[in-house]
Amino acid sequence: MKGYRKYFLNKLAWFLVTLVCAFLLNFILPRLMPGDPVAAIVARMAQGMSNSSGVQAIYEQYTELFGTNKPMLEQFFLYTRNVARGDFGFSFSQYPRTVADVLSASIWWTVCLQFPAIIVGWLIGNSLGALAAYLKGGFDKVIMPVSIFISNFPPFGMAVLLMVIFGVNLKWFPTSGGYGFDLIPSFTWSFMWSVIVHYQLPFWSIVLIAIGGQAIGMRSMSIYELNADYVKYARFLGIKDRKIVGYVFRNAMLPQITGLALSVGTMVGGALVAEIIFSYPGLGSTILTAVRGQDYPLVSATTLIITLMVLSANFIIEILYGIIDPRIKAAQAD
Repeated sequence: MKGYRKYFLNKLAWFLVTLVCAFLLNFILPRLMPGDPVAAIVARMAQGMSNSSGVQAIYEQYTELFGTNKPMLEQFFLYTRNVARGDFGFSFSQYPRTVADVLSASIWWTVCLQFPAIIVGWLIGNSLGALAAYLKGGFDKVIMPVSIFISNFPPFGMAVLLMVIFGVNLKWFPTSGGYGFDLIPSFTWSFMWSVIVHYQLPFWSIVLIAIGGQAIGMRSMSIYELNADYVKYARFLGIKDRKIVGYVFRNAMLPQITGLALSVGTMVGGALVAEIIFSYPGLGSTILTAVRGQDYPLVSATTLIITLMVLSANFIIEILYGIIDPRIKAAQAD
């Protein structure tokens, strides 16, 4: 228990240090982007105005509202105080909407698309990889080349391929949007069916890419474990193969669980390609809009969410490792 406490405190300390560094970078880097986003807002607001003093007054009003006229250090303390309250301010590119409003309108689209796709891809990929390692023969000779091919296929390429085949040529599924443009979001059957139909192409473009990499990783780890000394010794003792295989795949699964946790943590960033190609109304499209519009508050909020998800997923999985794998606790105790 003492060894595990030391392990936990060490991981917690690194988590907090990394979080502080990430928070600083999250504030500084968007503000190093070239251009003046407030000027862009004023240009939109002041279209048709010929009075330069009026335009200048509008500019000063918005710099005061967004706090861009304050020194960087003062902006940082204001930002820290507001984030602690859950207030990310107004969106520059979608003013007068708040950042919280923009994120709340798009985050569930991303979560409902990415999370099931990652889980399904992980389950199918690991099952195929484990079977390829255990069965060998023709099954392995088919799974491996297909997995290598799919894993090296660029995500945008898979998305475009599915769009051309099933959307443009066969016309089975729509090629853009999260639901029909003629529908209003509601809990009606027509709207829900439209969401399901629009969901298919972005969902399977993510799943197919995930399957290849997971199958390759699981196959390699399973082959390594199947040839380990403890497996040979267990078979020599006459232990049933089914029980041995259970231990083998449990050990082989540990790195794959790490990959799953990191995939879940980075799913917001991974949403970018699929959501842009299919015009899906999630966080990926929101990030792109924020970057194009030099929207500091929205960029900072979305990247902070990604950072927290990645760090939290990594921290949780490392803590679980210390519980699941006794070798880690033994190493810390020594």
